[in-house]
Amino acid sequence: MKLKLYQVDAFTEHLFGGNPAAVIPLETWLPDRAMQAIAMENNLSETAFLVLEGEKWHVRWFTPSVEVDLCGHATLASAFTLFHTGLAKGNEIVFDSKSGELRVERDGDLLRMDFPARPALPQLESAEIIEALGVKPRGFYAARDLLVLFDSEEEVRKLKPDFVKMASLDFFAVVATAPGDEVDFVSRFFAPVQGIDEDPVTGSAHSTLIPFWAERLGKQKLKARQISSRGGELDCEHRGERVSIAGKAVLYLTGEIDLASL
Repeated sequence: MKLKLYQVDAFTEHLFGGNPAAVIPLETWLPDRAMQAIAMENNLSETAFLVLEGEKWHVRWFTPSVEVDLCGHATLASAFTLFHTGLAKGNEIVFDSKSGELRVERDGDLLRMDFPARPALPQLESAEIIEALGVKPRGFYAARDLLVLFDSEEEVRKLKPDFVKMASLDFFAVVATAPGDEVDFVSRFFAPVQGIDEDPVTGSAHSTLIPFWAERLGKQKLKARQISSRGGELDCEHRGERVSIAGKAVLYLTGEIDLASL
């Protein structure tokens, strides 16, 4: 069996920027162990698998070590791939996922994703997180991810977490965020528990970041930047129980996976 593979840099208009994701359209699902093995072999933060079911594309996302319930950049990369290859017609794609229905609309070279909002609640200070980060945040908030607030973009840029210590903690991921110097807010995303020390650009984290900053800044439309070494730009909007996350994408490669010996 041979499978088409597309590698796409998401949340960027420049090759080698943003967050790379692999996208693999399928006619029928592979066994879970095979999809997990492919994701491990790809060694990217996410590999997305797609199957057309009726008029919706069912999407599943795998890190090199686990399947996750929501991934933004690999959804953006999946929509880009379907539009680019002509597998999707028109200007909207409806995905079915473990997080429910996700819609992606093509608006010129921007792709706008409609995701669930995941507001964060204040949490008590965590000595373990302070030790893993090496510095004390201003505040702690939790949804799926633990969000830690800092006063400045520079503080977030300078973070050098101890990923071994962080991997031993009971959090899906840690998101460090602060007001931006040139955008509304910035962030970095650490998920060693999921096999990813630092993710370059994390769409799903913005399901929490958008309502958090919309409330703090008193505005619904926001510009965001994830300040990893690759970096990425996101156009964001708070829509009550949903959020809009928009970005661009660039195709890096088209390849073929040979599963004959599997």
